[in-house]
Amino acid sequence: MLTVFQLPTYAPDLNPQEGIWSLVKRDIGNLAAADLSQVTRAVKRKLKMLQYRPEVINGCLAGTGLTFDK
Repeated sequence: MLTVFQLPTYAPDLNPQEGIWSLVKRDIGNLAAADLSQVTRAVKRKLKMLQYRPEVINGCLAGTGLTFDK
């Protein structure tokens, strides 16, 4: 069953994706990239690392106060 929730137009505190991007930006914040491809590689590398850390992803979801029911 699918449940739809009407969210405000801009609600970063209700968006678990914001927590993920916060972690990525924190990791590459001091990156002195020579070009965009270096930034792209750094972001992909961090996202790949997070892919194997479900507890971190679950923490980002928990930070919103929302739940994921299976």
